[in-house]
Amino acid sequence: MTMKIVEMDGYAANPGDISWEPWRNIELPDGSKCVFVMYDRSAPELVVERAKDADIVLTNKVVFSKEVMDSLPKLRYIGVLATGYNVVDTKAARDKGIIVTNIPAYSTMSVAQLAIAHLLHISNNVAGHDEVVHKGDWSMNPDFSFQISPQMELAGRTFGVIGLGNTGTATARIAASLGMKIQAFSSKTEAEISALGIEGIRKAETLEELFKESDVLSLHCPLTEKTKHIINKETLSLMKPTAIILNTGRGPLIDEQALADALKKGRIYAAGIDVLTEEPPRNGSPLLEVANCHITPHIAWATLAARQRLMQIAMENVKAFLRGEPQNMVQ
Repeated sequence: MTMKIVEMDGYAANPGDISWEPWRNIELPDGSKCVFVMYDRSAPELVVERAKDADIVLTNKVVFSKEVMDSLPKLRYIGVLATGYNVVDTKAARDKGIIVTNIPAYSTMSVAQLAIAHLLHISNNVAGHDEVVHKGDWSMNPDFSFQISPQMELAGRTFGVIGLGNTGTATARIAASLGMKIQAFSSKTEAEISALGIEGIRKAETLEELFKESDVLSLHCPLTEKTKHIINKETLSLMKPTAIILNTGRGPLIDEQALADALKKGRIYAAGIDVLTEEPPRNGSPLLEVANCHITPHIAWATLAARQRLMQIAMENVKAFLRGEPQNMVQ
C-alpha cells in the first residue's frame, strides 16, 4: 500500500523554522511510510501536474476548484492549513467523496495580540517617538518631554467587537484588561456572553448601536454575504470622528474606498488592519495611500507558536484520516 502526500505551498506556514521531517515519517496502518513531497509555492498552472499522483494534498492558498479536482482522480483528502477554507470548492469535494479539513483556533492569541498591537500603536505611536529620539529630536528639545502625536488613554473607552468567537473573545479580554468597556455584537445570547467572564461586557442590541457607541471597533466575524463590506460609507457615517477601526479578520469586511475616504476627510481617526481585499495588493488599494491607516501584511496568524500549532494539528488531521477517523472536517 502506498500513499502520497503533497504539500502545495509550504513556505507560508513554514519558511524553514519548523522541521518537515515528521511528515516524512507518517505511517500507514500497514506500517509502511507515506511518500511526502513539499513545494514552497505552486503557481496555478502547476497544481494539477504536481498533485496528479497525490492521495492527500495540503494547501494554504493554492485553489482547488471543481476543475482542478476533476483532473485529480486519485485525490481523497485536502488538508487546508488555515482556519478559512474558501480556497476549496467544498461542494465539488463532497460530490467526489473528498474529505476537506481545516485548522481551527490555532492562532487565537496571536491574532488577538496583533489587533491590540495595532490599537496601542495608534494610541501611543511608540515607533514614531522612538524614531525621532534616535534622530536626536529629544536631545535638542528644551523640555524634558515632548510629543509628535497625542497620547491616548484607553481606559474607560468603549471597545466594540463584531463577532465573539475564539479570537473576538480573546481580543475583548485583552481590551478589558486595559480598562476598556466592552460592547459586542454577536449571535450569542446575553447569558452566553455573560458566561465568558469578561468584566463589564454587554451585548449591543443592533449594529447601529455598536457603530455609534464604539471608540474602537474590532472585526472578528466570518466573511459571508451579510458581512461583506460591513464597514461601508453608511456605517462609517454612524461612527465618532475619534473612532478607531481594527481588522484582523478578512479584507472584504471593509469597503476599502469608503474607509479611505472617511480617514482622509477626518470622519474616522485611524485604522489598523492586517488584511486587504487583494493579498498581496498587486493592483493597489486606496488604503495604501492613507497615512492614518496602519497596515501589516497579513501576519497576525504567523507567530512561530501559532504556526507550530498549525503544523501539529495538520498532521493530527492527516493521521486521523489515515485511521479512518477524520477530524476537523469542514463539510
